[in-house]
Amino acid sequence: MPWSEHTVITQRTRFVADASQGVFSLAELCRRYAISRPTGYRWLTRFMAEGPRGLHDRSHRPHHCPHATPTELWAAIRDARKHHPTWGPKKLLWLVAKHHDERPLPAPSTVAAWLKREGLVAARRRRPQRPHPGRPMAQATAPNTIWTIDFKGQFRTRNGVYCYPLTVVDAYSRYLLACRALLHPTGRLTRPVLEQLFHDYGLPRRIRTDNGAPFAGTALARLSTLAVWWIKLGITPDLIEPGHPEQNPRHERLHRTLKAETTRPPAMTCSAQQARFTHWRQLYNDERPHEALHQQPPGTVYRPSARPFPTRLRPPDYPGHFEVRRVSRNGGIRWQHHRVPVSHTLVEEYIGFEAIDDGLWDVYFYQCRLGRFDERHGRIIDDRGRLFRHSFARCNGST
Repeated sequence: MPWSEHTVITQRTRFVADASQGVFSLAELCRRYAISRPTGYRWLTRFMAEGPRGLHDRSHRPHHCPHATPTELWAAIRDARKHHPTWGPKKLLWLVAKHHDERPLPAPSTVAAWLKREGLVAARRRRPQRPHPGRPMAQATAPNTIWTIDFKGQFRTRNGVYCYPLTVVDAYSRYLLACRALLHPTGRLTRPVLEQLFHDYGLPRRIRTDNGAPFAGTALARLSTLAVWWIKLGITPDLIEPGHPEQNPRHERLHRTLKAETTRPPAMTCSAQQARFTHWRQLYNDERPHEALHQQPPGTVYRPSARPFPTRLRPPDYPGHFEVRRVSRNGGIRWQHHRVPVSHTLVEEYIGFEAIDDGLWDVYFYQCRLGRFDERHGRIIDDRGRLFRHSFARCNGST
């Protein structure tokens, strides 16, 4: 026998039915239903006047509010909004106050809520929030296991030109691989710096970054053009969580020292600032002792990587049971005569589909899992939470 469910309405209906039978007095009946006698009389009166509809709750809104904003004032605010559709509550109140000096005006927050309630505010389009793999779990256990890269906050040189210092650090040895004064924080200027580092020091296993451009993007799996290049080189992009710079503490601490010793005051030009960075980098790597290294300079611990920079990028080698598609110039693929959008960062790249269920496929780029493709919806969806973290585990070759 299933559990019986009692709602407020059913209790009120039973109360009225028991009262109509006249078996119990009203006082005893109210005690049985744990209500006061005025409440019992109220429900009986409503039922006699309106029937079953009278047992439903009514609005608790007061019939009169002495401090309510007059209707003509709201009409004036509506007219002002129609004449100035881009003005906000504060500007509208300023305009209305010129003709209603004698009356108190509502608060800007009240006007904002009223405009939204009346449909006079266009709803903003929400930007899609890409899922994130979560806090990076990999540890730097040897040189070149993890490199960290970031732009220190920009500043102006004394000639008024902005300088964006790009820093690359080996996480294990704290060795400062590069400190370059760039004019813009773009992937076009960042890639040549990394190419020179890969030639000089070899390839790392991972590169840890924040979620800003040019290291990460808003495309599928947060891949940027730089991240796609790293994956093709066999390097795993390793993202910290958005808004959590403390997850990359070694690099942030480096920026504090860099700012104190090279930018106060700044140099006259970016080239002069670069000369400061070059001199300071040599001092930081070869002379300055580091507490985490038992007072040894980073240069005594760091060794170049055994993985050389390849002359040609290897094509992806997907297993035989994968379905392989080439991303076209419009950022999509063809699947059973239908276009499926993928990402413009993967244009002219080959991605693999692994069947996991009827109409469901896991999508990979090299060893990195991008998301899940559902044939019924015709879209590749970023997996959230556990599945997305699993994709990075697969990308790293771990289990």
